[in-house]
Amino acid sequence: MAEEVQKMSQEQDVVVVTDVPQAEKTAPVPPTMPVVVEKESPLPVSETEEEPMKPKQVEEGVVETQVLKPSGGDDEKMPQQVYFKEESTKVADLLDYEKIALQEFKRLVQQVLNHHEFSVSTTPTAPAIEEEKKEDVVAAENRKPALTEETSAVTEDKERVETEAVAEKEEKIEVVESEALDDQGKVAPAVASDTTADTAVEDDGAKTVEAIEETIVAVSSSVVSQEETTAQATKEPEGETKAASSLDEEAKVVKSSETVEVTPEEVSIWGIPLLADDRSDVILLKFLRARDFKVKDAFTMLKNTICWRKEFGIDELLEKDLGLDDLGKVVFMHGLDKEGHPVCYNVYGEFQNKELYKNSFSDEEKRQRFLRWRIQFLEKSIRTLDLNPGGISTIVQVNDLKNSPGPAKRELRQATRQALQLLQDNYPEFVAKQIFINVPWWYLTVNRMISPFLTQRTRSKFVVVGPSKSAETLIRYIAVEQIPVKYGGLSKDGEFGPADAVTEITVKPAAKHTVEFPVTETCLLTWEVRVAGWDVGYGAEFVPSAEDSYTVIIQKARKVAATEEPLVCSSFKIGEPGKVVLTIDNSTSKKKKKLFYRLKTNPPSSD
Repeated sequence: MAEEVQKMSQEQDVVVVTDVPQAEKTAPVPPTMPVVVEKESPLPVSETEEEPMKPKQVEEGVVETQVLKPSGGDDEKMPQQVYFKEESTKVADLLDYEKIALQEFKRLVQQVLNHHEFSVSTTPTAPAIEEEKKEDVVAAENRKPALTEETSAVTEDKERVETEAVAEKEEKIEVVESEALDDQGKVAPAVASDTTADTAVEDDGAKTVEAIEETIVAVSSSVVSQEETTAQATKEPEGETKAASSLDEEAKVVKSSETVEVTPEEVSIWGIPLLADDRSDVILLKFLRARDFKVKDAFTMLKNTICWRKEFGIDELLEKDLGLDDLGKVVFMHGLDKEGHPVCYNVYGEFQNKELYKNSFSDEEKRQRFLRWRIQFLEKSIRTLDLNPGGISTIVQVNDLKNSPGPAKRELRQATRQALQLLQDNYPEFVAKQIFINVPWWYLTVNRMISPFLTQRTRSKFVVVGPSKSAETLIRYIAVEQIPVKYGGLSKDGEFGPADAVTEITVKPAAKHTVEFPVTETCLLTWEVRVAGWDVGYGAEFVPSAEDSYTVIIQKARKVAATEEPLVCSSFKIGEPGKVVLTIDNSTSKKKKKLFYRLKTNPPSSD
């Protein structure tokens, strides 16, 4: 027996598992996170959260590179698609202009929170009225200096005119008095020299007094007329001064009302209060990146999103039972990818079920209910993400287009178009990768047509493959133990779970590959085996260590077709030391095959 084993090892590849686990793994099972986000639809569409660019040719976003991948002792280079590299959600890792944009964005958000403007609808409310009052006050204050200057000028002119008039009056009085004194001086000598002319002197004195009185009256009348003219000239500016005083009082009233301390509005989105902690930075960065760090555009998007969420009633929707449990077959979460992103599967072929299609899209009411179900599922899913800086805040979407109804279903197109618009406008930057599998020919044609219109960043998130490459493509991005059996993985309800590690081996063309599981004690050995695409021979046997013992055939060698059995699950009760040998015969194929297996041991049952 030993000679036969030695001879076989010379003719074929042999992989020996030297340490079979004797107890079930206790590693924690990664949580399944139900996440569905933007650009998801029941139709096979390729839109994502980013807006298309102007038509231009850009280099392929999907890049192939060579990576060294361990394959159970048979390392070889195999092509693997480069992941879309997500930008950091840590502020310290941002570029300088990105940091500046984020700070400006936060400043705008804080201003709106202070004025409670996130609650503003299309009609003006208190904050808007207060803003108009502020503008009026500013205008009044800007007018006050001009009015004050004009009033001061008028007042100065009035005082100047009055001063000049009084001075002129006094001057004229002095002139008249001096003339009168001169006359009196002339009259006195005449009286002394000629005492006989008493009557003449009295007449001259009377005339002189009358002249003085007439002069004084004339000057006084001139001054009064000038004062009346000045008063009329200053009447209108005095009215403007009163208006300025009124505006000043109004400004003081408004300013006194503004001194009242206002509590900022509290606004949350996806369970994260805006500006409350650093999780808010992660949210704001999503909006900034969706708008290429154009702060005003990102702010408009955020404000519109918050208004839409209130109008749509997101908080109330989370608690409602919409009675669409059958749609769990269409959209569901399953496992994580190799980077830790939760994976969402969209199975469009389920809408071939006429009853399901009718219940979802036959009239407007049902289409609206379907839309609300999608948004509800999305909201619950986002709340399971880690929105802390550096956390996993995006998902991978797998879109299965097998048996998809295609673009002929009008009702489905209408619901899809509406859902896409809402997701595009209100759920930015939640997709890390879009993987389209089982793609029919018509979609490949559409994808080639629209590809030049997409940005390089958007295209780098897209992977589009036909049925023959679907399982292989999923395995590039998602660990096989995390992929459902129907999509080429090992994940299903049963003995094994996501925490049970899987070994991956490449079986060379035109060769046999043997894997051995040594066992040293009595146990029940259980294993799962899958070959991607199968179409190879498979057999299993137990070879005891004792030379006088016989080999036990567990599974007679047979050809496993590609569509026969996706996964082989077997177990064998071992009562003596030995090894279980699995043989994969790829000798009739010119293509290499991917072999996946995992095993565990349990104490033997009492049976």
